[in-house]
Amino acid sequence: MHLQLGELSHVVSSPEAAKEVMKTHDINFANRPFLLAAEIILCNSSDIALAPYGGYWRQLRKVCTLELLSTKRVQSFRSSRDEHVSSLIRSIYSNTGLEINLGEMLCNLSYNITLRTAFAGRCKQHEAFISFLKKFVESLAGFSIADLFPSIKLLHVISGMRAKLERFHHDLDSMLESIIEEHRASNANLENSDDETDDLLDVLLNLQDHGGLEFPLTTDNIKAVILDMLMAGTETSSTTVEWALSEMMKNPKILEKAQAEVRQVYDRTGDVNESYLHEYVVIA
Repeated sequence: MHLQLGELSHVVSSPEAAKEVMKTHDINFANRPFLLAAEIILCNSSDIALAPYGGYWRQLRKVCTLELLSTKRVQSFRSSRDEHVSSLIRSIYSNTGLEINLGEMLCNLSYNITLRTAFAGRCKQHEAFISFLKKFVESLAGFSIADLFPSIKLLHVISGMRAKLERFHHDLDSMLESIIEEHRASNANLENSDDETDDLLDVLLNLQDHGGLEFPLTTDNIKAVILDMLMAGTETSSTTVEWALSEMMKNPKILEKAQAEVRQVYDRTGDVNESYLHEYVVIA
């Protein structure tokens, strides 16, 4: 659903019109709306989510499906996810009887897991980078008068949003550039090693150098795709879990069943392990 305030929008109000827009002429309506934050921070919208429909976008979708989010790739990071979830549980247990901000803890969990997946822990400015990511999400999802009236370019200047985003992009880009150079140097030293598990950035750098892609990946393209992965795996995941917990708290009977189910599995296994997820019927 796209709710646009400001300039005139077209509303599809019948099944026949919906079929024309979403099936017959789907390609003509496939492009995303203009967002100033995406243009500046995502390198002229060269990421997966907001790139214009065409060959480049289809290539990124293929890379995402076959390389970044393949079953084998996702499973290769399972131990990392188990480790971080176990750490969260220990942290909650150590604060028994005390007030905690579970939403913030879930958010940090998502960021830590996603950063480990993207950079394999090779991010020296870990906390600073998380802070920048949170600001990035706010800038992309927040209110901008210039986005409501995209045809009036002067609003980008008058509102001060362009200057603000450009300053933010400069700082974030410097951090990403440093991480990429660190990965290049590290990979050069490990060129003959088969034991190193490739993180998402390693995969993209390898495709850039040896992928033989129809649309060669630039460093800016890689930055945009990495930011996509980080956004998609953080705020959305933690928010979904937080809302699910809120709904269970509103339904005590369901909460009680879920708690009993978790205790039953955890008491038997003694640890948090994704291989037991199929046993969680109520939660699933």
